[in-house]
Amino acid sequence: MSTEPIQNGHLLRVGDLARLTGKSVRAIRLYEEQGLLQPATRSSGGFRLYEDHAVERVRWIDLLHGLGFSLHEMHDLLRSWWSAGLGPEAMTELRELFGRKLAETRETILRHQQLERELTEGLRYLETCRVCATPAAVKGCKSCTQDHGMKNEPALVAGIVTPPGAARRFARAGFVRIDGIKTSHDRLAHESKPPVVSAGKESKA
Repeated sequence: MSTEPIQNGHLLRVGDLARLTGKSVRAIRLYEEQGLLQPATRSSGGFRLYEDHAVERVRWIDLLHGLGFSLHEMHDLLRSWWSAGLGPEAMTELRELFGRKLAETRETILRHQQLERELTEGLRYLETCRVCATPAAVKGCKSCTQDHGMKNEPALVAGIVTPPGAARRFARAGFVRIDGIKTSHDRLAHESKPPVVSAGKESKA
């Protein structure tokens, strides 16, 4: 790396780059260690100096972070790209990668939308608790009779107000063996049959 001055009046020190991108100085240095970012030069005092486009470079790294890439994976991605033989082949690999990440992102959005609905329902329920009709200990919340504007407690609320032991007993009570169902069914069917009276006994009567 050269220590000669660059004919540019907008060189940034590492602290300036960190401030502009919302990153720590340590993060900037980690990017350098992974070969994701390079300073343009150094000052006469040995300080790293970066050109303006380093800001966009850090934002690009942040985008990949959002897609789930680690710094090591980013390094591998760049190495794979620059070592590719032909441009079209490299673009095909990149297109396939982006396609996979798009599918993963859409799945994540669907999960977050479901979480949003759960949180919205929970907040709507809890808003009605601001004015409690029958203030009591928290144990009473499970059997609350106040009108919350919905038939059942939202799952997020129910999981908190229901004691773990009660939840396990409910789950255990709902488990019935298949052979037990069959045995009970056979017994009931047998008991429901009318008694069979032989012809000889009937005529004797």
